[in-house]
Amino acid sequence: MKRILIITAILLCIANAAGADELLKQQSKYPDYAYMYLGPDKFEKMNRKMFAFNLGLNKYAVRPVHILWSSIMPEYGIERIQSACKNIEYPKRLVSSLIQKDFKTSGRETVRFLTNTTIGLGGMFDPAKRFFNLEPTTEDMEQALTRCKCCSGPYLVLPCMPGATTRGMAGRVLDMGLNPTTYVGTPVLAMVKAGLTVNRTSYMQPLIKMIESTYADPYEIARKMYALDTYIKSENLDRKHVLENGFKAAQEASQEVEKTETEELVEQPLEIITSEPYSDKLTLADLNKEEAQKETNILESNSTTPKLRADVVLQDYKPQCPVVDSMRTALFDLPEVNDSIWNELSVWNRCFSKKIKTSSVNITPDKQDYKFRYIMQKDKNSPLAIIYPSIGEGIGSHHSVVLAKLFYDAGYSVLIQGSHFQWEYVKSMPDDYRPGLPAKDAEYLQNVTAKIVESLEKKYDCKFSGKTVLGTSLGAMMTLFLAAREDKEDILGISKFISVCPPIELTYALEQVDKNGEEWYKNPDDLKNRVAQTASKVVQLSGLKDEQKDFKIGTLPFTEEEGKLITGFIMHQKLSDLIFTLEKVPKTQATGVYDKLNNMNYHDYMEKYFIGQKYHSIEDIKYDTSLLSLAHFLRNNSKYKIYHSLDDYLVNKNQLKNLKIYTGDKTVLMSNGAHLGFMYTPEFIEDLKKEIETEDKITFLND
Repeated sequence: MKRILIITAILLCIANAAGADELLKQQSKYPDYAYMYLGPDKFEKMNRKMFAFNLGLNKYAVRPVHILWSSIMPEYGIERIQSACKNIEYPKRLVSSLIQKDFKTSGRETVRFLTNTTIGLGGMFDPAKRFFNLEPTTEDMEQALTRCKCCSGPYLVLPCMPGATTRGMAGRVLDMGLNPTTYVGTPVLAMVKAGLTVNRTSYMQPLIKMIESTYADPYEIARKMYALDTYIKSENLDRKHVLENGFKAAQEASQEVEKTETEELVEQPLEIITSEPYSDKLTLADLNKEEAQKETNILESNSTTPKLRADVVLQDYKPQCPVVDSMRTALFDLPEVNDSIWNELSVWNRCFSKKIKTSSVNITPDKQDYKFRYIMQKDKNSPLAIIYPSIGEGIGSHHSVVLAKLFYDAGYSVLIQGSHFQWEYVKSMPDDYRPGLPAKDAEYLQNVTAKIVESLEKKYDCKFSGKTVLGTSLGAMMTLFLAAREDKEDILGISKFISVCPPIELTYALEQVDKNGEEWYKNPDDLKNRVAQTASKVVQLSGLKDEQKDFKIGTLPFTEEEGKLITGFIMHQKLSDLIFTLEKVPKTQATGVYDKLNNMNYHDYMEKYFIGQKYHSIEDIKYDTSLLSLAHFLRNNSKYKIYHSLDDYLVNKNQLKNLKIYTGDKTVLMSNGAHLGFMYTPEFIEDLKKEIETEDKITFLND
C-alpha cells in the first residue's frame, strides 16, 4: 500500500507541474471536444506511437485470450462474474464518495454491497437494483481527486494501458490499492485474479474493435471518449435522474407541439418549377431536344396535379422535431439479429450478425483491398440484395445488418457495401478519387459492385437469379444514380432499386447538415456541461436498449439543441475521417490537422475538391448533384421505389413536390419520421417486406 501511495504522489506532482491551461473561446466552426475537456495534447507524438503499439498488442496477444475465454464461458456466466467483481470493488466507491462528501451515495453503496453480498450470492446478482430500486454508481478515485481540485495534467498513453491524464493514472493506482483482490497471495488466488481480470477486460473488446474499424483516426476518438467519460463521471451526469429528466422534458415538449393533420400541413397545390436552373439545364442532360421539350411541356401544363400529402400515416407516432425524430433511426432493429447465449467474441456465437462473412476484392492495383460483407442462402443461385448505407457508414453499419436480416428472411443472399463517402472506401480507390459528384461516384460504385458480384459467383460457382439494390440517405441517392446508369448500360442486371430518404438536391442537404452542426456557436456558454449531459443520455439510452429485449419508446429524451449537438458531431466526424484519409495524414505522428478539420464543413469540402476545374462555384454543382438531373429516367422507368417523409429536414417541400411530379406513386411519402426516423415503424417494415418478396414466395402465396 505504501508503494501505491508513493506512485500516486509522483503522478500528482506531474499533473500539478503540467498545470491546467485556460481554455480560450473556440473560434472554429466545430468544437474540439478533446481540447475542451483535456487541453492541449503535449505528448501527441509519443502518445500516438504508444497507442498504435497497444492496438497491435491487443490484436495479436490480448484479443485471442478474450476470444478463448468468451468461447469457454457463456454470456450469462461472464455477466455473473463481472457483477461479482463490481461488488468486490465496493471500497473504492465508498472512499471516493466519502472524500467527495457525497454521503447519500456512500450510504446507498453500502446498502447495495450488503444486499448483493448476501441475497445476491456474493454480488453475482443485483437484488438491490431489482427489488429495492437502488441504482449502482461508478464512483472511483479519479472522481475524488477531481473534486479535490487536483489538476488533470497532460494526457498520456503508456504501454499496456489505456490513455489517461496523470490525474486519471493516479486515480487508477489508488483504485488498485482499494481493490481487495490486489492483495491475493497464493498461486490459486492469483489464478482466480487473472481470470477475473480477463473477464473484466473482455468487455473492452467490442469498443476497441468499433473504434478501430469505424474511425480513420482511432487515437483522436479514444481521446475524446476518455475526456467525455471522465467529465460525465466527475460531474455525476451518469446518474439515472439525468435520463429521467430528459424523458420528462421531451414528453412535455411533445405535448406542446400542435397536433395538426397531415393534410393541413401540406394542403398546398404542387408548385411547378420551370425556371432556372432546372428548365434550361434539362436540355443539357442526356435528353435529345425533342425529349427535353416534351418534359418541359409536361411540367408547364400540369396545373391540376394532386396535392402533396402522406401516402402512409404512421400510427402512434408522436413527433418532436425533425432533428430528434431523425435520431429514431437508431430504434430500427430486429431482436433476433444479435440473439445468442454466447458473448460477441465467442466462436460459438452464431447469431445472424455473426453469420455474415467478411471478404475483400482489389479495385485499384497497389491500393488497399476493398472489404465487403455478405451472407449466402443455401441455394447459392438465390436472388442477391445489395445494400448501400448512409453517408460515411462502413460495412459494419447496424442498419445494414438489420436490412440484411429482412432480405435474408425473404430468401435473398445479401451483399453489404460501405458508403462511397467513407474513408475505407477511399483507401481502395485511385489517388485522384474524390467522392461527392453522384454521377461520377455511380460509375465507381458500379465497377466495385460488379467486381464483388463476380468474385462471389466465382467463389460459390453460382449465378444469382436476380438482384435488388437498397440504399439509405446518400446511399439512397447513389441507388437512383446507379439505376439511371444501369438503364443506359445494363452491367449488373438489377431488377429493383429501393431508395430510402435520398437527398433531392445534395448541395441543399449538405447545407442543412452544416447549419445544424454549427448551431452550437449561437450558445457557446456552458458548452462542456451541455455536451456531457447529452452524451450521458445517449450512453444511458443505449444501455437501456441493450437491457430490455422488448425495448419500446415513444419519445427520445433530447431537446432540439441536443439533437443538433449529436448529429452535428456525428456528421462532422464522418467528414473529418474522409479528409483525414484523402490528405494521407499519418496516424503515428503529431499532426495538428484538427485545427484545419474543425474549420471545415461540407460546403468547404465541396469548394476545396471540386471548384476550380469543371466547376466555378457551388451553384454550378447544384444541378449535377440533384435528382432532377435524372428527370427523364425517373419519369420513364418503373424499376425503382422511393420512401421519403414529409418532414425530412434535408429536403424542402418544393423539392418533394417536384420529386412526386416526376415519380408519381413510385414515391411513398410517410407522414412523419424526418430523415430515416420512420424505419423502425411497423408500417415501413411491413411495406418493405412486401416490396422485397421474392418471386418464389409470391408464387407460393398465390398458389
